[in-house]
Amino acid sequence: MTEQPTSYERPQGVDPTDPRGGFPRSQTPTAGSSALPSAAAQARTEGKGEEPAGSDSEHSQPVVAETMGVPPVGAKPTVGEHRPRPSPESIPLQPGAEARPEHSPDGQERRTGQASAPGRPTPMRRDGDRLRFVGAATRRIARGLDLDEIVMGLCRATVPTFSDAILVYLRDPLPVGDERPVADRVVLRLRRTDRIPEDRDTETGFALLAVPPQEAPEVSELSAAVAELCEVRPGGALAEVLRGVRPVFADTPAARVALPELIGEDSQLVVPDDQRAILAPLRGRRRVIGAAVFIRRPDRIPFENDDLLVAAQLATHSALGIDKAVLYDREAYIADELQRTMLPETLPRPTGVRLASRYLPAAETARVGGDWYDAIPLPGSRVALVVGDVMGHSMTSAAIMGQLRTTAQTLAGLDLPPQEVLHHLDEQAQRLGTDRMATCLYAVYDPVSHRITIANAGHPPPVLLHLGGRAEVLRVPPGAPIGVGGVDFEAVELDAPAGATLLLYTDGLVESRLRDVWTGIEQLREKLAATAQLTGPDHPPPLEALCDEVLDMLGPGDRDDDIALLAARFDGIAPSDVAYWFLEPEDAAPGLARRLVRRALARWGMEDLTDSVELLVSEVVTNAVRYASRPVTLRLLRTDVLRCEVGDDVPQLPRLRQARATDEGGRGLFLVNRLARRWGATRLSTGKVVWFELNRG
Repeated sequence: MTEQPTSYERPQGVDPTDPRGGFPRSQTPTAGSSALPSAAAQARTEGKGEEPAGSDSEHSQPVVAETMGVPPVGAKPTVGEHRPRPSPESIPLQPGAEARPEHSPDGQERRTGQASAPGRPTPMRRDGDRLRFVGAATRRIARGLDLDEIVMGLCRATVPTFSDAILVYLRDPLPVGDERPVADRVVLRLRRTDRIPEDRDTETGFALLAVPPQEAPEVSELSAAVAELCEVRPGGALAEVLRGVRPVFADTPAARVALPELIGEDSQLVVPDDQRAILAPLRGRRRVIGAAVFIRRPDRIPFENDDLLVAAQLATHSALGIDKAVLYDREAYIADELQRTMLPETLPRPTGVRLASRYLPAAETARVGGDWYDAIPLPGSRVALVVGDVMGHSMTSAAIMGQLRTTAQTLAGLDLPPQEVLHHLDEQAQRLGTDRMATCLYAVYDPVSHRITIANAGHPPPVLLHLGGRAEVLRVPPGAPIGVGGVDFEAVELDAPAGATLLLYTDGLVESRLRDVWTGIEQLREKLAATAQLTGPDHPPPLEALCDEVLDMLGPGDRDDDIALLAARFDGIAPSDVAYWFLEPEDAAPGLARRLVRRALARWGMEDLTDSVELLVSEVVTNAVRYASRPVTLRLLRTDVLRCEVGDDVPQLPRLRQARATDEGGRGLFLVNRLARRWGATRLSTGKVVWFELNRG
């Protein structure tokens, strides 16, 4: 509900000393005569900055007592003293309640406050109380964002001001938007209950439960006294009331049958069968989504016909708010799923490098962004490290991010140089649109040579944390963002010593409204150096803990953007664990390959794998030299597994097929597939690499 704009002029007839500051003297309600709180009580409540409807403060308790016509909580009579409840006739009008002419339905003029019974509020005053209550209650309901907040807002706004107890039932499951229900049957589930505290019941002698709480502790809560689930029978009384949409009193014929069906035949809740209970359907935009039951105790003034309009307003605002909350939850679920599918579920475990990552959205209400990270295994035990940031925070940005990430994975599979990958990403961004811009950093780490090649497209530079604790901001060419077009990207090759940690990140980590990007980068470098000092110069900090420490540098006002973080710990592969040869493409190459492999395995103490490795190497090298025109490369890597790689200059990838009994060839890859732990083939810019892995036993 939209708030009314502030007015700087006081209307005619307004008492400037009135703490409510906006009601004419002649319309000031009398105390203790309406089903809603008295005007004096509301003035006291509003004077303290509280809302008259559903206030959670302790000052709302006396208001309830005045409304019900019973003493406030804590005001117990002394022994032997009889304090009868004041009758409406004994309560005089408040001072300042001037008589105003009012036209009766028969056309004759009468005086307000004189023609009506003494102490009775005029319809004009009761209507003013109801309007103020409805305004405050709907504002409280509208403040809720999720389903529970809206339902709680309805309960707190109505108890104890409008009713002494409330039951809220919602459909299970709740329909979303225009979706058709999965099942034809309608099931209502008790979502929330609220009522006046138990001590108020014991003081007045009335109870909402059929069994006193001290005798049945298990039903002391209102929710335990009624049925949790209710299946609406087609053609039943409850179905007819829900179909009618309008709230009804409990004394109507349909409600007398519908209420037991809703709360359960064996319910221990005492529901009056007169105008002290209202059954209000909750109708959303398309269909009825639930029901609310408002209950007053016998010692309180019954509901009036105008209270049905109040109940209808509360039910309508609550139902529309629930509809919005369900749609918002569905959109949030879709956003989470989209972001989860856009980012890698798990990081690979390439040889010679350990990885860790973090992703934080800009806010809970904007869970989808354009930041991404990736780690892509490459031939030769290398790995590509990618981090990027698409401009904007929307579903469109996330969709563009997904397309660029997919393009980067495809380009990485071609084993293109980093600068060529950024060049093709720039072309792809231009094809997506004229304003599709992003920053990206693409790095390739080689654990054998202990080198890393980096190309940058307008992204913040990475930080390298050395083993001794020194943090260094790498000097890489800045480049232009992806999507600008017509820009050449440069790559730089740097040392990647064993034990060092490379940190790739997006600008949300180092830039905010409180600091510029270079100040944030310097703070990040200092944070990494300080964290490394905690573990000593010879032991790098744990990778996962390091990522958490980096995120701890964010202050309360530093979450202006999404944050993607990718950390890589370089372990490398020692030269003693690598064997590398060049073989001429001739018939003697397979035999030479078997002898070289046998010597390397004997040097490593892995003779038990000699027969399997010789057989597989002979088959793969034979296929390579049959079509190659340049020397064939053969490399063995000893890590947690034994990996063999055979490279040639032929781009066509081998294909596994079933050889027939009369075929002379076609069984080489079949043997590799049966004996190897894993195998594969990758196309390179200069040819291809066929590799396989065996367990070390």
